[in-house]
Amino acid sequence: MPKGAGKVIAQNKKANHDYFIEETYETGIVLQGTEIKSLRNGRANLKDSYARVHNGEMFLYNLHISPYEQGNRYNHDPLRTRKLLLHKKEISKLIGLTKEEGYALVPIKIYLKNGYAKLLLGLGKGKKKYDKREDLKQKEAKRDIERAFRERQKM
Repeated sequence: MPKGAGKVIAQNKKANHDYFIEETYETGIVLQGTEIKSLRNGRANLKDSYARVHNGEMFLYNLHISPYEQGNRYNHDPLRTRKLLLHKKEISKLIGLTKEEGYALVPIKIYLKNGYAKLLLGLGKGKKKYDKREDLKQKEAKRDIERAFRERQKM
């Protein structure tokens, strides 16, 4: 996570399982008033969300931010498309990189930094099924080694 980042609101745990994350970018998110209040309460879900460039601007799709309880008529649509704030150079670089086969822009986590909501966006290359199985095997082996080490220390 970038230096100075505060409270993590939501994480996409499937991102590292489904993609090889090659680069990450910190972006700002354009939000409405009740959305930031709901985010501060930790009411967001990154599952199935993705980013895409449209007309030279970056947008985030399928990010679910629950309606704010005290928002009444000022509440927002939970799944609305939200604009991401990036520099023009970064957007043009990402356009070129995502044109390649198998690359996608995957949201990794949302957090608060200096009072602003930030999104950590990753450039990911999709994993094949055998890659996912290999990762699971490595994780399991690492867990077994640590378990054996802990048992040995108890003696």
